[in-house]
This record gives sequence, structure tokens and C-alpha cells, in this order.
Amino acid sequence: MTPGRSPLRIVVAPDKFKGSLTAVQAAESMADGVLRAEPAAVVLSLPVADGGEGTVAAAVAAGFSRREVTVRGPTGDDVSASFAVRDTTAVIEMAEASGLGRLPGEMPAPRTASTYGTGQLVLAALDAGARDIVVGIGGSATTDGGAGMAQALGARLVDSAGTELSAGGAALRDLDRIDVAGFDERVADTRFTVASDVDNPLVGTHGAAAVYGPQKGASADDIDVLDAALTRYAEVVGRDLGVEVAQLAGAGAAGGLGAGAIAFLGAEITSGIELLLDVVGFGEALRDADLVLTGEGSLDEQSLSGKAPIGVARAASPSGVPVFALCGQVTVTAAQLSGVGIDRAWSLLDLESDVERAQQEAAMLLTQLAERAVRAFAAPSEDANEPARAEGTTRTP
Repeated sequence: MTPGRSPLRIVVAPDKFKGSLTAVQAAESMADGVLRAEPAAVVLSLPVADGGEGTVAAAVAAGFSRREVTVRGPTGDDVSASFAVRDTTAVIEMAEASGLGRLPGEMPAPRTASTYGTGQLVLAALDAGARDIVVGIGGSATTDGGAGMAQALGARLVDSAGTELSAGGAALRDLDRIDVAGFDERVADTRFTVASDVDNPLVGTHGAAAVYGPQKGASADDIDVLDAALTRYAEVVGRDLGVEVAQLAGAGAAGGLGAGAIAFLGAEITSGIELLLDVVGFGEALRDADLVLTGEGSLDEQSLSGKAPIGVARAASPSGVPVFALCGQVTVTAAQLSGVGIDRAWSLLDLESDVERAQQEAAMLLTQLAERAVRAFAAPSEDANEPARAEGTTRTP
């Protein structure tokens, strides 16, 4: 550090490097690199997520307490799931209970997978005193419209004979009515916010079954059955609950859990990364910051539609704090990055061109990249021949 200069304050806010590092691990590697370059720097570590995998871990890293509970997995087997809580705010990751990673033997169950365990997570959060609950809904194994969640909270979904429906989206074909007389009363006094960037409707060619069913193992026949079942579900929800969800933007998120959250929880669906940045206190961390480091495994065209690093950059933009992105690979131009608020970007592939090795050694390489990026920021005049610069380059493995 130059004599007389205040220590740099650097916010480290990466998402996961899929297949290599969790967001927490990425933040640790970046922080190590910052301190190599500037030993006196103040590092504020805030790993982030966009509502999918890593949402609970990001909240825990920001000071929330982790709670473990046993719930039903998507096919009814008991699984251990976690949520995060601080004061009266809780963060739930539906994939913890009802995600693809919870399928026994990774065998898909597109017609029968249920969100019942997600409802049990909501119950656990309510029992913990939460009255402001954030639900991250990425990575679902289900296409049941959130019906299982509603059943866990006390709703009865019955057929024409008054028999409770079995688990899964396909069973909704036989739905006759919804009885909420036994629904948990605490829900009405709780604010629910769904973290999602999906705007698909519940049904139709752009709906939950048609668009996301194949990712969950659904065949063409399964998709037809599930879409018809969700259509029936939307009809009954509209009649019995007074909420029209069939074509509502975001209702198709997580196999229709968006619809269930809106209809049964009164939830608001909002941008995943924006919501999580608010939850983890990014705005407060940004005060008096000199630099923000963010990143993810691949900074590409898809990222520009609003993935975590872009959300970080947009949130930092009003403050004027520069944002550097350190990523596994960068396949967009400097002009594109500038347009979304990222000042510069570096790629691990500039340090290790072998993709497989770069993935295996991602932690070490990311530390080196962070060190070089911070040196470039602290002494830009010395950066002219910096080999780690990926500013404006396009790199694909």
C-alpha cells in the first residue's frame, strides 16, 4: 500500500463456478488474491446467488443461521434440507427439498415428483419465527404447480369423490376442488417473495411443462398430460381461490411453483439476484467501497439477460464503484460488458488454456486472477502488459 493511502475496501461478490467452485469457495479464492495484492485491504465477502443453487449458502455467508430439517424429497423419501434464518427473515431454497439433486438415483419422476417438502421447509421457517420468507426456486424436479407445497401447509386438493389427490403434477387432472379451511393461518401474516428470473406462464407452449418438462425427464406424452393437468389446476385455483394463474408471468417457474406461491402464499415474484443482493446486504457493503469483484463460471450472452454478475454490476452502478468480473471464460465483448456496468473482465483461460485443467485448478487460478486484477486497479499505469487482461476478449474452451 502506498504511504498515506487509505486501505482499499473491496467487495467480493461472485456466483458459483459451476462444476468447479461454490460461490462461497469462489469468494474465498478471490479474497485470498485481494490480500496478496493489497495485504492491508478491507475485504467484504458476499457470495451471491440468483435464487437457484447456493441461495441458502449465500445467506449463511452473509450472517444468517443455517437450520437443518428432515422433509419429503420429490418422490416421498426423507431428505435432509437446510434453510437460513436471521431474526424474522428466512431464506428457503426449494431445490434443497424438491430439486433434481434430491431424486433417488437421479431417476426423473416428471409425473409424480412433488413440492411437498418445499411446503415443509416453509412450515419449518414459520416455526422458527420467520414472517418474511424468501423462496429461491431454481433447479426443481417437479411440475406440480406447487400443489404439494400447498398440501403440506394444510390445503386439501380432492377429486370428485372427496379423496385427497396423490403426489405429482399428473394427479391434478382429477382435481375437483381445493379446501383451504385447514391452511396454516400464519401464512396470511407472512410476506413471501419468490426469487426467480423466469417469466413463463403456467400452461401452454411457453408453460411449465412444455418448456421445462424435458429438463426433468418428461417425454412428449408426459408433457401433454402435465400441461392438461396444470390447465385443470389453474381452472380450480381461479374458481376456488379467486386467483388467475394460467397465463400469469412467472407462474410457470419451477414447474409451476410460481403459480402455487402466488395463489396460496400471496407471494410476489421478483428478480432473483436483485432480491438476494438485498437480503445479503450488498447495498450496505457497497458504501465507501473502492472496487467490486464478481464472477461466475461463464460470462456469456446468457449472462447478459440478468445472471448474478450482471445483477451485481447493475446494483453497483449508481454508486459509481467500478466492477471487475473474474470468470472461468468470457465470451462477450468489452462493449457488451460496459453496457451492463462491468468495467473489465478476466478469464481463467488466460492463465491456463487447458479447459479441464482450468476447472480442476479453479481455486488457485482465481486467486491469481484476483491478485492481478487488484494490482491493475491499484496501479493502472503498471498494467500495460498484464497477461491476465481479458478485457474485451472472446474466449471459448
